[in-house]
Amino acid sequence: MAKYEMLVGLEVLDDVVYSQYRTAMKPILEENGGEFGYDFRVSEVFKSEVNECINRVFTLRFPSKSIMTSFFDDPRYQAVKSAYFSPSVGSFTIIRGYAVEELDT
Repeated sequence: MAKYEMLVGLEVLDDVVYSQYRTAMKPILEENGGEFGYDFRVSEVFKSEVNECINRVFTLRFPSKSIMTSFFDDPRYQAVKSAYFSPSVGSFTIIRGYAVEELDT
C-alpha cells in the first residue's frame, strides 16, 4: 500500500512551545491516519539548498497526498499551528515529498 511522506526541516526557536504544538496537533494527525516516522535534532548542517536555518528534521507520513492536504487545511490544525507552531518555529523547509511503497515483512 502506497503512502505519502514528507521530509521536513525546521528551525525550532522554542522547544517548550514546539513540544506543546506536537502534543496539540497529534490527535488531529492521528485522526487523519498520519504519523511521524523519523525525528532528529540537528546540530550542524553541512549542505543545504535553502538559506533558512535547520535544527530539526523529521518525516511525516499520511495514507495519501490528498489526506495530507486535508490535514493541513483542517481548521482545527490551523488553530493549533497559529497558537504553537508559528511562535516556536523560525522557518520551515519541505525538503521532499514522495510516495512510499510499504514492503511486506
